[in-house]
Amino acid sequence: MRAVLMAGGSGTRLRPLTCDLPKPMVPVLNRPIAEHIINLLKRHQVTEVIATLHYLPDVMRDYFQDGSDFGVQMTYAVEEDQPLGTAGCVKNIADLLNETFIVISGDSITDFDLSAAIAFHKENNSKATLILTRVPNPIEFGVVITDSDERIVRFLEKPSTSEIFSDTVNTGTYILEPEVLDYLPANEESDFSKDLFPLLLKKGDPIYGYVADGYWCDVGHLDAYRDAQYDGLQGKVKIDFAYEEQSSDLWVGQNTFIDPTAKIETPVLIGSNCRIGPRSRIEAGTVIGDNVNVGADADLKRPIILNGAIIGEEAHLRACVISRGTRVDRRAHILEGAVVGSLCNVGEEAQISPTVRVWPSKRIESGAILNMNLIWGEQAKRNLFGQQGVSGLANTDITPEFTVKLGAAYGSTLKLGASVTVSRDQRAISRMVSRSLIAGLMSTGIHIQNLEATAIPLARTMIPVLGVEGGIHVRLHPTRSDSILIEFFDNQGINISKAKEKKTEGTYFKEDLRRVPIPEIGTMAYPSQILEIYSKSFEKYLNVEAIRNSRSKVVIDYVYAVSGAILPVLLAKFGCDAVVLNASLSERALSTEEREGLLKQLGQVVEALKANLGVQVSANGEQLILVDEAGLPIRGEILTALMVHMMLTAQPRGTVVVPVHSSSAVEQIARRHDAKVIRTKANPTALMEASQENPNVVLGGSGEMGFIFPQLHPGFDAMFCIAKLIEMLTIQERSLVQIRSELPRVCHKTYTMRCPWTIKGALMRYLVETHPAENLELIDGVKIVHPQDDNWVLILPDAGEPLVHIFANSDDRDWVDESINDYRQRVQAFIDSEQGGSAIA
Repeated sequence: MRAVLMAGGSGTRLRPLTCDLPKPMVPVLNRPIAEHIINLLKRHQVTEVIATLHYLPDVMRDYFQDGSDFGVQMTYAVEEDQPLGTAGCVKNIADLLNETFIVISGDSITDFDLSAAIAFHKENNSKATLILTRVPNPIEFGVVITDSDERIVRFLEKPSTSEIFSDTVNTGTYILEPEVLDYLPANEESDFSKDLFPLLLKKGDPIYGYVADGYWCDVGHLDAYRDAQYDGLQGKVKIDFAYEEQSSDLWVGQNTFIDPTAKIETPVLIGSNCRIGPRSRIEAGTVIGDNVNVGADADLKRPIILNGAIIGEEAHLRACVISRGTRVDRRAHILEGAVVGSLCNVGEEAQISPTVRVWPSKRIESGAILNMNLIWGEQAKRNLFGQQGVSGLANTDITPEFTVKLGAAYGSTLKLGASVTVSRDQRAISRMVSRSLIAGLMSTGIHIQNLEATAIPLARTMIPVLGVEGGIHVRLHPTRSDSILIEFFDNQGINISKAKEKKTEGTYFKEDLRRVPIPEIGTMAYPSQILEIYSKSFEKYLNVEAIRNSRSKVVIDYVYAVSGAILPVLLAKFGCDAVVLNASLSERALSTEEREGLLKQLGQVVEALKANLGVQVSANGEQLILVDEAGLPIRGEILTALMVHMMLTAQPRGTVVVPVHSSSAVEQIARRHDAKVIRTKANPTALMEASQENPNVVLGGSGEMGFIFPQLHPGFDAMFCIAKLIEMLTIQERSLVQIRSELPRVCHKTYTMRCPWTIKGALMRYLVETHPAENLELIDGVKIVHPQDDNWVLILPDAGEPLVHIFANSDDRDWVDESINDYRQRVQAFIDSEQGGSAIA
């Protein structure tokens, strides 16, 4: 059997180690990752290896040559022009693959029983077998679901937190029959997980998952790189060491001198031709490459030191990585998680702070304290984007330095000379952040249409009008008073896709930022008539005569938070009386208690003025809470049901789009009006996309997130919602109190409990495996449905916190209470059992 070793990656998340090495050639325990993989293949009698290369191909070819020194036969296939993807590069060598073959990723350390996996493949007459494993936190991997016969029924590539239906993940190792390559186009980029395997699933070809026991570590980032070394030393993975074991758990290469006064706590690996100085202290977990000199009294606490490094006297290294040929001078301190690239010089008594990365060939002066990456920018994060845009503590996480780089990263993903809008709320912190973003964008040759302080609905409306490539909006976070939220829009005004987020993140982390010469620096313009343009589209989709005839009185509370109190101006044009409360802007967000106090005050004003309705507008014009003429608030699920009822009364047989957790009152109302309901993931982008992509959608959203009127613009718009309410109340000749009384009586409750990140995937798998498939909906989280009576329970992992939400829905209040209690106990019991298992392990 032949093996295809996929070795094309540049290892961007292992920078700066991979600036001059392809990821498969990065050493683990002083051997390249690729050599460990070849040793594994040999143990299972696979000795013909074809390596697909793209990034720095000569490094691997020069090391392995024809493979004879390593007991295998090596062949190389180089992608000269551009990467063809995981499947495309294998399709490129299809003429060399005329029998069952194995594809293995070049960036993982494992000791899987490949022989057992191959036997499983043949026993099941499989066309493609994915070797799977179970991991505590599957969010960075491709999740795979199999049936009781281990046949694959579904998989999801790098899911969001709420999409984790299992903790069984794709390891990037496949056993394939050559005919599956016939499905792939020649000389085109394609991917196994995104293209080939979904196609095999669709065509009904036998495709299986083999859940392997044993060790597997995807060496995809620096923490995993260190962990693989420590696990190897502790015997957690079966690998071949490069040196003889000199004494228990101490591996030492040839011609190495260790001073008798040096203190070594095993397990430790020390390479060949090294010199370990007197009184040096080497703690368990330390890995030292070949040709390394360690000075007297050096203190090494689990560093990874690569070939040719020089460590000075009294140097202190703490769980860091020191790359090839780097010199660390006397009394220098390099702390936990720091990585110093090859051929650097760290001066005497210099200090490199935890997690700082230093690119190759840099010099750090004596006595310097380095707190940020020595390249451009500050300390890197693992992920920038959350459930909704980029958020963080104002002026702590979201600083001017961070946002300049974020703007440059986003701008670098756009075409040179493209234009984007930038808008914000009126707070000083938002002005500071938007100016930093603008500086970063302009540095990459992007032109700015600066909308300044603008409500979000207006900003979304202007994007297609101006014909720009996208937009950015900065505001105080609607639910966290100490945080900033930065949202990115596409050319339609919809929040950008996950793919675009990942592209921006990749550019940010790689620091692959475009810098343009002076003549190509972006320009800035300030569009005029924004309110007039919004007003025209606003009027276009309203029955203006009905609103004029209503002579409605509306009380609007802006809770000191909405940029531009423009709604009263628009309503005044239609003959409505709009009373405005709290329209000035506060530099801080109000607490929940303060907002509730203002809502109570709003109800009292509505009653006193005998107004038709009151509304509290928030989230810079996106969200609202209604108050009926009796002064009672309408929010959450009741508000969702009320809006659906009114819109479908006005436009029967329409379609509404709601999040997966909305109550079944929506379906009950839709049945009254012969209408259709589409449920989406519980995030704003999914709601916006579904509202645009599906025909005949009259309303999208929820009382929690706001409402979308897709004919107007693709985002949430509380201001248009208020005007539309006035129109519908007038035409339907009803009050909010009357409409509220007509809504279905549905009990809908939620319970939130803590769930560690590492258990979320296993919990979802447990729930999928313990319920009949016909009772499951896996739109977002795991939903257990009873189609005959609209009863359901939804277990939804939180996207940003170690929490899980349990929703229960029924016409029967007792059923809801029992279900919440039942699933709360099930989930807690599972968490306790997993934590107990982890503690024992």
